Amino acid sequence: MNFSKLVTGSSASPRIAALVYGGLVLVLIAATALPLKGLLDQRMAVEQLSETLRQLDARGPAAALPEATTDAAMAGSAFLEGSTVTVAGAALLQRVVGVVNRHGGSVSSSQPDLQGTQAKDGFISVSANFDLEQPALQQVVYDLEAGMPFLFVDELVVQGPAPAATSGGKLHVLISVSGQWQGPQ
Repeated sequence: MNFSKLVTGSSASPRIAALVYGGLVLVLIAATALPLKGLLDQRMAVEQLSETLRQLDARGPAAALPEATTDAAMAGSAFLEGSTVTVAGAALLQRVVGVVNRHGGSVSSSQPDLQGTQAKDGFISVSANFDLEQPALQQVVYDLEAGMPFLFVDELVVQGPAPAATSGGKLHVLISVSGQWQGPQ
């Protein structure tokens, strides 16, 4: 079949024209349906991810570890609270000692650092020496850094038990924890 025969008209031309027209309609339908299907798939994926994010946000730090108590799940300010820097330092020291004691450790010494190198930025630091069983160390660090106010473990030095262990095989730990104090409220 040549082009001049199609132009001048023949008995086969209406059938060919109908087939070409039908093919073009199918191509246009496919060209419209495929992008729409892609958009619907993307929307479904976004909805699923949004639902997953909503579930993760609802859990919070206390739901991550069921044995975590109220200190790790405290709601409130992200900053240390206290009317003076001394009161805020005492609250930080109390939090550190409480977490260590809750996980079976015994604090041998502690010291607040209210005028350290970061004090001009409003940070208060506390150092503590304690003895603790090895499995509880990770929980202590997590409880200190999880929840409110935001606390940061600046230094962690761990010594294993001595060969003639008088502490019953416990680790000897030196930890330095800091938090930011905004000033008097």
